[in-house]
Amino acid sequence: MNNQPITQSVDILLAEDNDDDILLIRESFADAKIVNVLNVVRDGEEALAYLRREGEYKDAVMPGLLLLDINMPKKNGFEVLMEVKADAALRHLPVVMLTTSQSEADVVKSYSEGACSYIMKPTRFEELARVVKQFALYWALVARIPARS
Repeated sequence: MNNQPITQSVDILLAEDNDDDILLIRESFADAKIVNVLNVVRDGEEALAYLRREGEYKDAVMPGLLLLDINMPKKNGFEVLMEVKADAALRHLPVVMLTTSQSEADVVKSYSEGACSYIMKPTRFEELARVVKQFALYWALVARIPARS
C-alpha cells in the first residue's frame, strides 16, 4: 500500500471523555495518514449540541460520521444514539460505537438502537492504530455515506 493520505470529504465527530483515548485515537489517525477533520466533544450533551448546531456549535460543520463512546458523562452513548436516531434531521448520520465495553448486551443494544457498527477499542496503541487504519480504509474507500445537509 502506498503512503498517500486517506481522504474522504467528511468531518468526523468523536464523542469521548477519556483524554488518553482521545490522544491515542488522534495519534492513530495521524499514523494511518487519515486527514479527515476529527472534532472532539467530551460528553453526551455536548455531542447533541454539536450535532444540532446549538450554542457554541452554531457554525459547526455537520459531520459525516459520529464515533460514539458508550460511557460518557451527562448523557451516555446509548442516550445520544437514541436521540440522534429519533431526530429527523440527524437520523441519517452513521453512528459507530467505539468503546471498551465487551458486553454482548451493549453490542445488541447498539445495533437495536440504530448504530451501523460496534468497535471495541483495543488498549494497546499498536492494536488501536491497526483498528483505526482498517476502520478508515473501510469508511474512506468502501462505505458510502449520505451527503451532508
